[in-house]
Amino acid sequence: MRSEAYGEKRALSPVDRFGVWLSARQVSRRASFDGKRVADFGCGYDATFARQILPRVEQLMLVDVHLAADLKNHLRVHAIEGQIETVLPMIASESLDIILCLSVLEHLDEPQQALDDFHRILTPGGIALINVPSWRGRMWLEFSAFRLGLSPAVEMDDHKRYYDPRDLWPKLVAAGFPPHAIRCRRHKCGLNAIAVCRKEETLS
Repeated sequence: MRSEAYGEKRALSPVDRFGVWLSARQVSRRASFDGKRVADFGCGYDATFARQILPRVEQLMLVDVHLAADLKNHLRVHAIEGQIETVLPMIASESLDIILCLSVLEHLDEPQQALDDFHRILTPGGIALINVPSWRGRMWLEFSAFRLGLSPAVEMDDHKRYYDPRDLWPKLVAAGFPPHAIRCRRHKCGLNAIAVCRKEETLS
């Protein structure tokens, strides 16, 4: 179980910041956040990406073990400090329009349960954006952390698994997202996989 949030006790390195920027660029191209109820699971202590969309959303739920004080005091933020696996079952079904889980799934002991909950808590028509390091990315991440010292080694040691699209796609289907509503591809020169999953509209 994690005891500190990403970036809580260590400033992000240039490599970290560049990775966050690349992921944010991909996410921003795939979702419109204006007036939406958005959640960022494992957002990091300073919620670097979530801060960028904060002026545009209706409400922003931030979930991590610890969060910066200004975020917890922001009127538009619903801040929840705790383990993702513990928090998810407490969130009401069909209560969120967009879910972000960026470079977090690889840290979870029960990733399938998290994906199941993401599907449950999305509104019909809502989307989940999942970003994960790939098996090719593992080599660069570990080289950067263990050999060059440019990334936090503790984060790499906390990785439980890596995902190529063929690893992630079946888990998304098992969570309830139909194949036609899933777009899953590599990015960052193949170092990451990103999935955009839409929950089916309910039939009247």
